[in-house]
Amino acid sequence: MPGELSGRVAIVTGVSRRRGIGFAVARRLAAMGANLLVTHWVPHDEAQPWGADDIGAVRRELAAVTRIFDMSVDFADPVAPERVMAAAASEFGHVDILVADHARSGGDGTLLDIDADMLDTHWAVDARSVLLLTREFARRYRPERDAVTDRGRVVWLTSGQHLGPLPGEIAYAAAKSVLAGLTATVAAELVERGILLNTVNPGPVDTGYLSPEGLDRLRRAFPRGEAGHPDDPARLIAWLVSDAGRWVVGQVLDSEGGFRRGPS
Repeated sequence: MPGELSGRVAIVTGVSRRRGIGFAVARRLAAMGANLLVTHWVPHDEAQPWGADDIGAVRRELAAVTRIFDMSVDFADPVAPERVMAAAASEFGHVDILVADHARSGGDGTLLDIDADMLDTHWAVDARSVLLLTREFARRYRPERDAVTDRGRVVWLTSGQHLGPLPGEIAYAAAKSVLAGLTATVAAELVERGILLNTVNPGPVDTGYLSPEGLDRLRRAFPRGEAGHPDDPARLIAWLVSDAGRWVVGQVLDSEGGFRRGPS
């Protein structure tokens, strides 16, 4: 679909690692002609076992394809969503697409391990910031008067907590469940403004966070012995934000490649 998004502006959050889903989404939308505002938060990645990427390299790879503007954003800050949308409006004049890919990793546990702080920090980043981003997007979005179809798009990302257990990730699963549970309600409100919202569960994707042993176990859970790659959910998201996806609204879409859940 080269050029299909020409003239449109997309915000993609969580674009901090070239092995991540956010980068794969940004790369696809750039190839389709969209200009990009991307966000990242390196301190989060630096605290993870897999470490941070070179943000300069991330920026250069995307800038080689399209016009981009990147921001370092901590979505635990309640004013961050408004700051992101204001920057997009200032840099590009308008925004057509929002893909909320950012999430918090770590600082979690079982039901007996968690505390109020774990729950609050995951809620703030994984759910509250996504809702506030979507609110700010809706406030600023203006449909094109001469467009044949509405071009406003919002895509949330959740996890497979509605399909099976996520042991040891109570705070994360709770926050992501909010997005899946609110999809139909928020979509019903946004569609009246010419904005189509859907949520994507990308399933287990090899983004470099697993040990070799963990990756081997994950691969055995797929029918053909191959785990998901970041571009697998990115293809679905790219379709949803294109004109071809204009008849899909308020859905939670599972893009899991036949992943088989075993006993918890």
